[in-house]
Amino acid sequence: MMLIMTQVKAQVMFEITDESQVRVVPCTPQEMVGFRGVTARLENDLFAGTDRNYTNGVALTVVSRDLTGSLRTECLPSPIRLHAELIKLLKPGLWANSSDIAQSRNVVIRFGQSMFTPEDPLRTDLIVEDRPYAGLLYMGTSWNRRTHAKQSDSERLDTSEFTLGVIGPWALVEQAQNLVHDTLGADRFLGWDEQLSNEPVIQVSVDRKYRGYSGDGAITRGFSTDSIGTIGVRLVNIETSFALGIEGRLGWNIANDFGTYPIRPGAENRPPSAAAFRGTADELERTASGPRAGFHVFSTLELKYVARDFSLDGNSFRSSHHVTRQPQVAQAAFGFSIQTLLAGHGYRLAVMRVYRTREFEEQVSNQAFGSIALSVEF
Repeated sequence: MMLIMTQVKAQVMFEITDESQVRVVPCTPQEMVGFRGVTARLENDLFAGTDRNYTNGVALTVVSRDLTGSLRTECLPSPIRLHAELIKLLKPGLWANSSDIAQSRNVVIRFGQSMFTPEDPLRTDLIVEDRPYAGLLYMGTSWNRRTHAKQSDSERLDTSEFTLGVIGPWALVEQAQNLVHDTLGADRFLGWDEQLSNEPVIQVSVDRKYRGYSGDGAITRGFSTDSIGTIGVRLVNIETSFALGIEGRLGWNIANDFGTYPIRPGAENRPPSAAAFRGTADELERTASGPRAGFHVFSTLELKYVARDFSLDGNSFRSSHHVTRQPQVAQAAFGFSIQTLLAGHGYRLAVMRVYRTREFEEQVSNQAFGSIALSVEF
């Protein structure tokens, strides 16, 4: 038997059973990507009363429903299919035993922009003792695989993300900042002519998260606590780093996910789940661990070793302004998350304050910024 894996607009596969017969094998709905929700996230140091360093970040994340059964890449849209084939090449084990009912998978697509500035907004010359003006515009695609081994009291989330972007004037961060400052009546930063030059950037990220297994429902019902451990590696010229992290949560009806964290290269906090946070009022009453309103507080701690950061090291392929990067960086966050169910749709609001140690030797103090994220399940 010979298989010719051919993608057509109707998303079918042709199977040649002998020299004269061709049978069309259509893609099932479970094998095709359908999207279940979105997350919009805003981060800004204005929430901490400053306007410097990492000063603004925005991201829009689109999350697919769970994909079940063996992966057939010919059933995926072209950009997602190309990424899936790349991940299969780099990390074939991501889909090992993909038909195992103990595993679930989904895909996450993210669009975002990040902005970095020095402290003095009025200087128009190159400020050699402070970080470069820099911005990043990007799109990332990540695959999540959630695994719970039989009779195990823990589960894990494996994520592989591939991000493409651009830095420099093409990232449009000067225009974005000017629009916001003009709207708020704040002074413009005047040194954007000294920002990093245009350059394509790439990021490959691999993360693994661990947590205690709490069942297949959308929540852990009632009052509970849990903890989530993280190991992450990021490579190439957006950031090259290795990170270890932990998060603790305490609250009522905690969502059955893998935590909350600021914008970063790596997975969004929307893993696959057997019971997404949506449903009808009848389902709410019938299902003990179905979607329910809830609230929890959380704290995170991350320790990171950084070998490269474009916003500190500058351009990769030409000489540019840069500062003396600190290789060890620590970050802590404290916040709360609220979820509710309205008209069959799930809504979640997460708010946090983030504290980060100095990222470069010339930096005069640590940094703080605020983060707010709103998630909606269709």
